[in-house]
Amino acid sequence: MFEGIIPALVTPFKENFDVDFEGIARNLDYLERHVNALVPAGTTGEAATLSYEEHIEVVRYVCETSKKPVIAGAGSNSTREALYLAKEVEKAGADAAMFVTPYYNKPNPDGLVQHYSEISKEISIPIIVYNVPSRTGINTTPETVKRLAEIDGVAGIKEASGNLKQVAEIIRTTPEDFILLSGEDFLTLPVLLLGGKGVISVAANVAPQIMQEMYQAFQNGDVEKAKELHYRLMPLYDALFIDTNPIPVKKALELMGLAAGKPRLPLVELNDQKTERLKAVLRELELI
Repeated sequence: MFEGIIPALVTPFKENFDVDFEGIARNLDYLERHVNALVPAGTTGEAATLSYEEHIEVVRYVCETSKKPVIAGAGSNSTREALYLAKEVEKAGADAAMFVTPYYNKPNPDGLVQHYSEISKEISIPIIVYNVPSRTGINTTPETVKRLAEIDGVAGIKEASGNLKQVAEIIRTTPEDFILLSGEDFLTLPVLLLGGKGVISVAANVAPQIMQEMYQAFQNGDVEKAKELHYRLMPLYDALFIDTNPIPVKKALELMGLAAGKPRLPLVELNDQKTERLKAVLRELELI
């Protein structure tokens, strides 16, 4: 469940911005053969603009439609709200739940430890911590992660600080069974080399087969092939972050004939100039 190529799913919308459940099914069909697990209702899934009812229904639909393990987004900057979502995604069938570190109110390390401790008492599925300082305004340091790894039920971390020294320190100082997953596509291969187990990925929505080939090459000891595929994927990694995630990835899926729809406000569609750059990358990878 916590290894390999794990796409952070987009939530496709219809013209009226209702959730497009048929579109989710189409996208899952495209992904199913090439990925190891799925993350619905995270940042890439626009959880910030989903109602609680939509959030839970998206998770339930992915659990019922896919045979892959599901790590459901369930984070909030309110422990009470995170507890509510945690219980609901567990009831919806999720195999694990991922919780972004509380944003805006910026808890100190003791607050973070208590936040995850309270959640762990209330659910029986594993917990993945999600550290993304660029979004939350706080960094979960290796010292804090070491404390979090001691909490029953906290199985690992999606690490998106972009700091490889921090990645290495977390792996060095936490138990062997504590899982570290890259939270940045570009760092997938470097994180694997340091001892990470995979990636929760935006790019895997678009190029799951190539990413899985890179992962399998690494697992088979063919680091040269993994490096070759890493460099082949680099332009895609860059293109998918030429604007705020998930604006570019939704446009990429649209260009590929998959389900996306426009993002909900306050996010807007990718502009024409950036779309042309994205098209060029997709053509180079023979995805359109």
